Amino acid sequence: MTDSTGTAGENVSPTQRLSEAGVAIWLDDLSRQRLRSGNLAELVATKNVVGVTTNPTIFAAALAQGDAYDGSLRELAGSDVEAAVERITTDDVRDAADVLRPVYDATSGVDGRVSIEVDPRLARDTAATATMAVRLWETIDRPNVMIKIPATVEGLPAITSTLAKGISVNVTLIFSIERYRAVMDAFLAGLEQAKEAGHDLSAIGSVASFFVSRVDAEVDKRLTAIGTDEALALRGQAAIANARLAYAAYSEVFSGERWKALEAAGAKPQRPLWASTGVKDPSYRDTMYVDELVVAGVVNTMPEKTLDAFADHGIVLADTVTGTAEEATATIQALEAVGVSMNEVTAQLEQEGVSKFEVSWDELLTTTKTGLDEAKAGER
Repeated sequence: MTDSTGTAGENVSPTQRLSEAGVAIWLDDLSRQRLRSGNLAELVATKNVVGVTTNPTIFAAALAQGDAYDGSLRELAGSDVEAAVERITTDDVRDAADVLRPVYDATSGVDGRVSIEVDPRLARDTAATATMAVRLWETIDRPNVMIKIPATVEGLPAITSTLAKGISVNVTLIFSIERYRAVMDAFLAGLEQAKEAGHDLSAIGSVASFFVSRVDAEVDKRLTAIGTDEALALRGQAAIANARLAYAAYSEVFSGERWKALEAAGAKPQRPLWASTGVKDPSYRDTMYVDELVVAGVVNTMPEKTLDAFADHGIVLADTVTGTAEEATATIQALEAVGVSMNEVTAQLEQEGVSKFEVSWDELLTTTKTGLDEAKAGER
């Protein structure tokens, strides 16, 4: 018999072995159908899922499929469409938080978290982002919720002010090491302010969602356009290298004196979260953004397809991140040498990320309006 390491021994599932390696598995998906069917609870029980992330794209897809939302649409018929969207999405997140509450309690608030994003149209508006973050937190009213705030320049002070109020935050759409360092600074500042305000730091959770596969998708496109042997040989390497350098930055910041003072006051670290871990190039191993980013104390949020693939044939041999910074730096330098600017890539990806979520938000509004109109007309 072989286990998930490929060696003889106890038959341990790949997801269990990943959890034992210190990687928290979160599901990057949520729908009312998943909640009603018991599927989310099943994934917690059978595939080591200990958290959930959502975004406008996920909710737009959920609303467009099936009839699970018909009852809510009938109840909300005649309502303002934006108010209806907020009601529907916060109801789902509250219910998911209740499913995951035992995990939250068992891990002293480290996991068992469910994330919901502020309206992406506010990504360049600090004050509006901060205001909506508070409203979502108060509306859902569950301690194991995280409010997702994008890591735009304008989002950074909103991250700090939200944390300062004792609200848990998932910082999303991080692509560059430079921006990630700014995010960690915003986190530390927020906790320092929360401490001054008398909040219980041990109750505040935070993750920093560092996007992975989108980096390879854009870099590979540029490498293919360059077309030299040197360029083509670098395909599929940028995203892993970038994420490993992010972990090196995390290790540096969270071993510093500023963090130690907060830790002594009960604070939990802002864990790196590997986001966008579904493989976009079918020629790549379908679990590569999980296998290659194994290190204790991080989160990997997976779409269900990636979770299923990893549960079936994922391999956890060892820590694949610690001590890789030098090699990762060499990879980034090689990319720059053939003509790929990582600064240009990450700036483009941030803008595209915000735009894609805005499009999904518009789709969510449109789908909801159609449903409300049909409910009002008695067609649902």
